[in-house]
Amino acid sequence: MKTLARILLFSALAAMLGGCVFLNDRGVTTKYYNECKEYYDATGVYHKECPKNIIDWTE
Repeated sequence: MKTLARILLFSALAAMLGGCVFLNDRGVTTKYYNECKEYYDATGVYHKECPKNIIDWTE
């Protein structure tokens, strides 16, 4: 009976958060698109600044 309750709880949680949580190439976030800022500084060095995700994938 406990496993059925857990399955129902996780199913309900997944249904509620299904439209609010997205997977992207950097991890799990609440935004559909990556909002990384990419730019070159005055010396020509490339920079990419990304906000933190809920869960970040690391290599």
